[in-house]
Amino acid sequence: MALPPSISTPRLLRLFKLIFYPLDYLEDYYKKYGDIFSFGQSETPFVYISNPQGIQEILTTDKTNFRSAAGGGFLTTLLGDNSLLFLQGKRHQRERKLLTPPFHGERLQSYAQLIDSITDEVTDKLEINHAFNVREIMQEITLKVILKAVFGITEGERYQKLQTLLKSWLSFFNSPANATIIFFSFLQKDWGNWSPWGRFLRIKAEIDDLIYAEIDERRQQENYQGKDILTLLMLAKDEAGNPMSNQELHDELITLLIAGHETTASSLTWALYWIHYCPEVEEKLRSHFSTLENKTDLLKVIKLPYLDAVCSEILRIYPVILTTFLRILETPLELMGYQFKPGTVFAPAIYLVHHREDIYPNSKEFRPERFLERQFSPYEYFPFGGGSRRCIGMELAKMEMKIVLFTLLSKYQFKLASARPLKPVRRGLTVAPPNGFKMIITKGLLTKNA
Repeated sequence: MALPPSISTPRLLRLFKLIFYPLDYLEDYYKKYGDIFSFGQSETPFVYISNPQGIQEILTTDKTNFRSAAGGGFLTTLLGDNSLLFLQGKRHQRERKLLTPPFHGERLQSYAQLIDSITDEVTDKLEINHAFNVREIMQEITLKVILKAVFGITEGERYQKLQTLLKSWLSFFNSPANATIIFFSFLQKDWGNWSPWGRFLRIKAEIDDLIYAEIDERRQQENYQGKDILTLLMLAKDEAGNPMSNQELHDELITLLIAGHETTASSLTWALYWIHYCPEVEEKLRSHFSTLENKTDLLKVIKLPYLDAVCSEILRIYPVILTTFLRILETPLELMGYQFKPGTVFAPAIYLVHHREDIYPNSKEFRPERFLERQFSPYEYFPFGGGSRRCIGMELAKMEMKIVLFTLLSKYQFKLASARPLKPVRRGLTVAPPNGFKMIITKGLLTKNA
């Protein structure tokens, strides 16, 4: 067979379902067509794939057979041409090498105490027996963490402005209806301040000015100080001895600011939900925390096997991104018995793989133990994408999830404000818990909050 089954649903109907019912969109086609299906009648269709062996072949030949399809349109407007997400070939390798050190080893561990203290500071304002919006709190924590880790600035007018502007900027995509602006380019028109796209562009321009002002200020210093990511990137040089340009720094910082707090905030919101929706998980987690001799040793906290399993299951059951970044085929390929021509677009479907019953029995059930019972290959479990495009901030995100959960559960006892199950909704290019999700603190466990 030359090409996989092709979906004939009209494009507008497909887009409507993709925007408003993204999980049903994938699951319905999977049930009907199986591991691989395509859209478009041309010889170079758009192909969804959820077969681990097929995905392995795509991701392991990533650098030679494919190029990223992430660039262009909305995302380029959002992040800039020099974002790591859009670079190809040697330029992508160069940038990735420069960006990697701050997210590994001792540099990464140096952010542990920062995450703990910010979580403590943000949640100090919560009151016993009062409901609070979980997303708002998690977003405040993750935004403060990424601002301080990336810029090393903790106070002052620029910090406050950046925090306020980023919140406003990202609120443009906090509902499925608002997200339509991403999928329909004709809505991306600047008709002045009163138009959504016009406001979006003006806030972006203000954020750009603040970031360039911070970069310029650092450039004028004789010695770069601090362990923040911006300082490390300004000191970094490629193999030819060249540093990153101001434009490159700006685009990578925007990418880190947006990707580094929006997605983690969603995962943490799910975490608080699932841990309390499944009381046995909360009980087991608290029991594991009680075994720690030194509760201030955060590096031991993040190595707790059950905490790691809980976070892995959170990222499995509702991955924030439903597919990896799209790959465009550059050389002819035979895959799963089909023949594909250059120009074919592949979307390895993270969500569908994470819900394969042959890999994850009772996949809709939240069961962290599955990650203690066996190891999954990077083609069976890949919430951060895979291949040469795997998320560079993966380890920071996982560490942040663990420390925030440990700090919260050590400080308070919570209950769900409603027993109704939560269903994911679209939030921009991601899926996330509904904005209105609330919880109640029933008890403070530390003296200062009791």
